[in-house]
Amino acid sequence: MKNKSRPHVTPPNLNRAARAGRPTEDQKLLVAPSQEAVPFTETDPWRVMRITGEFVEGFDTLAGLGTAVTIFGSARTKPGEPHYEQAVAVAQTLGEAGYAIITGGGPGIMEAGNKGAREASALSIGLNIELPFEQHVNPYVDLSIDFRYFFVRKTMLVKYAQGFVIFPGGFGTMDELFESLTLIQTGKVENFPVVLFDSAYWGGLLDWLRGTMQAAGKISPGDVDLMMVTDSTEEAAQFIIRCRKDVDWRTNQEESARQSTRQVFGTKR
Repeated sequence: MKNKSRPHVTPPNLNRAARAGRPTEDQKLLVAPSQEAVPFTETDPWRVMRITGEFVEGFDTLAGLGTAVTIFGSARTKPGEPHYEQAVAVAQTLGEAGYAIITGGGPGIMEAGNKGAREASALSIGLNIELPFEQHVNPYVDLSIDFRYFFVRKTMLVKYAQGFVIFPGGFGTMDELFESLTLIQTGKVENFPVVLFDSAYWGGLLDWLRGTMQAAGKISPGDVDLMMVTDSTEEAAQFIIRCRKDVDWRTNQEESARQSTRQVFGTKR
């Protein structure tokens, strides 16, 4: 007797684009305007309203969040791998210290961060993004928000955090790292600690920043020191906790950021 083929069932936790088999909103936003007539809901003015709606939803949902740390890193890291388990440990220690944990809501390091928060009974937040391929919200998220647009999501990842812990990752992790450093270095956000985890992974990048970028005068002396590098889960968590409490550290770092901005833009304030 032949086995009857089972009907295809779309997993309910796929994002909207994946479920519908259509382009993401970011893809449609970045396409050049068409001269042909299109429905209003496919036009840029409608997208502006949709973008505004995403900001409103994010602000409204996270407004009362309190103290939180955002954990970044690769979505490709598997449970049981050292970085995964180390991210769990960092998030758990921070959660036990009263921090909510924010991640991108997906697999890998994001899942590990949310798992650590769950194990500490801390609020576990996942800010998921619509992608052309499958990305589901991991099972350790307590509070989830779905975003269509990367730049809206990145605003939420930065706005509601009092520190970043950045584990090894790819292009997305690098994007998030350098956006946060740019905001700190130019004084656009209140300065807060940035921890890079795994000195071997980040060592080549830091050497290049000092030996090439700083040597060529493209960044100021001290800009690389906006990041702390460690291989210890306890040190990573305690550095975040200590910097939050240490007014002198924050004052010194904020003045360093202002000095850097003055050197870059020639301001005298």
